[in-house]
Amino acid sequence: MLFNRSDIRICADAKKVILKYLNFGDPATSKRIQAQVDRILQLTDGEVDELYEEVECDFRHRHPNFDYYLNHHFEKIKSLVPEKVELSPHRKKLLGAYFSMEYSIRAAALFNPSMVAHPDQSGLQPGEKRFIISLRAVGEGHISSVEFSSGLVNAQGEIRLDEDPSLATTAIQDDSKIFQTKKLEKRLRIVPDFDPGVLNNWGAGFTKKEVSDFVKKPDLQYDQHSLDLLENFVDSNYDVIAPAHSLLAERVIFPTARQESNGMEDVRFVEFIENGQSTYIGTYTAYDGHRISPQLIITEDFVRFKIRTMYGEAVNDKGFALFPEKINGRFAMIGRQGGVNLSLMYSDNLFIWEDYETLLVPEDAWGLVQIGNCGSPIKTEEGWLLITHVVGPLRKYMISAILLDLEDPSKIIKKLSSPLISPNESEREGYVPNVVYSCGAMKHGDLLVIPYALSDSACTFGTVSIRDLLDTMEVC
Repeated sequence: MLFNRSDIRICADAKKVILKYLNFGDPATSKRIQAQVDRILQLTDGEVDELYEEVECDFRHRHPNFDYYLNHHFEKIKSLVPEKVELSPHRKKLLGAYFSMEYSIRAAALFNPSMVAHPDQSGLQPGEKRFIISLRAVGEGHISSVEFSSGLVNAQGEIRLDEDPSLATTAIQDDSKIFQTKKLEKRLRIVPDFDPGVLNNWGAGFTKKEVSDFVKKPDLQYDQHSLDLLENFVDSNYDVIAPAHSLLAERVIFPTARQESNGMEDVRFVEFIENGQSTYIGTYTAYDGHRISPQLIITEDFVRFKIRTMYGEAVNDKGFALFPEKINGRFAMIGRQGGVNLSLMYSDNLFIWEDYETLLVPEDAWGLVQIGNCGSPIKTEEGWLLITHVVGPLRKYMISAILLDLEDPSKIIKKLSSPLISPNESEREGYVPNVVYSCGAMKHGDLLVIPYALSDSACTFGTVSIRDLLDTMEVC
């Protein structure tokens, strides 16, 4: 079996920065923020113009939509400016600049890619396919965000990446999102000890701000547990929108919710098809510095993204990967509850997962530490091809594969008896040594295109014939 390694490298790079809100706390209660606003308001018009000219000179060329982000950050502290004070456009943006910071999204590491076919396949030559890859970018404080890239693969498996722009732009949370009361009540019904009566304070729907204002009221007649659950739900279920005119590779999804404040890790995107319609659904790990939570990220166009929470007894640990279609009328998911074994889950509801069964335990001598998936299963004529990762001595990560029955994925038909990819000498050095890892491959004719990370420091690609891969597998 011939596995072809690409010489492409997508590397960590400190030069790619976003504009991020400089958070000093709650503007409504922070004396520091109020004092800072007051100091800026005391500047003369001449001082403001001179300072803003310097800001423009130093930073405008580094950020698309520069004015938009400064004004957006100004809006966060706008309430601290006395109503009678009239602000010039320069003073507004200078206030926004004082509450902004540059963040180098991939200064520390860039790794764990997933790959899907691009929604736009127009204008291609015969045998070509356009793709999108998501990337886990890590910067200051080891905070992970989601980045994107794109390119083409031809019939021979030759890969050409689109030019990586030097600029980046952050998708902004849509504060106008309306939470529908009936849907929310149904979702939270399975949460222990939640009082649905707390939802009676609104009509058919409400915004995040309405909930935030409500829970701050004194002497509420609801238990704190229910209030916390409601506030956490509206915080962790949100929509973000990237500038529609931005390039795909400029778009960054940076953590917004408290439960992902330390990172959005290892997105596994899949093109989910139902009734002939495609939706791109990713699973990722939200990390707040102490706890991990599996989450969903849903998009149709890679411009607007819906971030959603999953619930149920089976929603724990990392490495969830959704099947690209329903199995016997139900959603299906590969998981890794307990951190060691592969598992299989079914559900009638994409957001609620109650049960799971063990699919495979570590059994090969070269990978006895743990086994997990490297993205969603890929449908072939012979079965569901699941690319896996296994961990062996000295925490060496390798990539392998198993084949599952199309009608009953709990049945393992075949598996590789040796790794498909093991880190070679040029791949083993990096931020986390001795690791090759992928979050999702793409089928292209008979080729399997696997984007994979090299020791958490760069990403590359490899291709293998699906026919050769299936023929090499041993029958279980």
